Amino acid sequence: MSVIIQGNQLTKIALGNGPVTKATGTLAATTVPLFTVAVGRVMVTAMWGVVTTSITVANSYKLQFNPTTGDTQDMCAATDIGTSDTLAGDVLQFGLATTTAPPKLMSIGYGTGRLNTVLTIGQIEHVSAGTDGAITWNLMWLPLDSGATLVAA
Repeated sequence: MSVIIQGNQLTKIALGNGPVTKATGTLAATTVPLFTVAVGRVMVTAMWGVVTTSITVANSYKLQFNPTTGDTQDMCAATDIGTSDTLAGDVLQFGLATTTAPPKLMSIGYGTGRLNTVLTIGQIEHVSAGTDGAITWNLMWLPLDSGATLVAA
């Protein structure tokens, strides 16, 4: 039996470009850019983080989008990902949003990597209050405008 479409082609059809990856390095109590939308509008179709170094201290952590024009918006609610330990190898995804709050970060099996979020020119940033652990973020995206780009910051 011949294969008509390869796995990477199916991924591109379903989720778009990527994955674009960005390692946080050791988490510090600061705001750090992860991804940059430099031209046009894009749709983030999926985003997930892989913990590469265990997070073992209290850490209120969130992702936000900081547009060049407009207000910074939370992509997920600040969630403590360290007090009960988030171990190396854990996958972080998004829980469900409510009518009054954005989704929380959750371990695999409790959330989804699918986002379908439209972003304008600006940056996706992580805001960390903790000082240990590391995460590699992965992002899939589609251009909505001709020439739109999304790259690791």
